[in-house]
Amino acid sequence: MRALIAAGIGLAAALALVLAVTAIGAPPGETSEKPLHTTVPAHP
Repeated sequence: MRALIAAGIGLAAALALVLAVTAIGAPPGETSEKPLHTTVPAHP
């Protein structure tokens, strides 16, 4: 029974966190037009 209560509390906390982040919204910012270039190290 305790496990069910703990799982319910955890689920409610996670849902509250998701709703809070959704309500606040994404931080303002810009995306770059340039793609990110990565290099793969060459093997000798």
